[in-house]
Amino acid sequence: MTQPPVSAPGALQAQAAPYLLDAQALANLAQLDPTGANKLLERVLTTYCSSLARLMEQLAAARRPFQADTVKLVTHTLKSSSASVGALRLAALCSQAEQALRDARLDDLPAILDTLEIEARHVDAAVHQLLVPA
Repeated sequence: MTQPPVSAPGALQAQAAPYLLDAQALANLAQLDPTGANKLLERVLTTYCSSLARLMEQLAAARRPFQADTVKLVTHTLKSSSASVGALRLAALCSQAEQALRDARLDDLPAILDTLEIEARHVDAAVHQLLVPA
């Protein structure tokens, strides 16, 4: 499915809910293509949304039955990509899940992953909002 074009970089900060997407991270991405001619920001955000959907499907499948290696891989991958687009709370939740796995605190993991899944849905909606023309 083709995404609509991203709005102008200056409009990104006004559209992104500050608690979901870090404006500075988005601005840093926008600076890599200051004129927007290469549609870098649009491509990065579209790729992130696709990756987020795929990773969340993998995470859901890895929870029942529990597959620690897959949960670890998904949370590690999602942590990095989320941080790069400014989804800092989601990245932090991924880090918490990784730490719980490392510390063998498996009783803590379901609540962390539940919160992570909710945050992922909110981030996905916020990123899609950025992809809608102003």
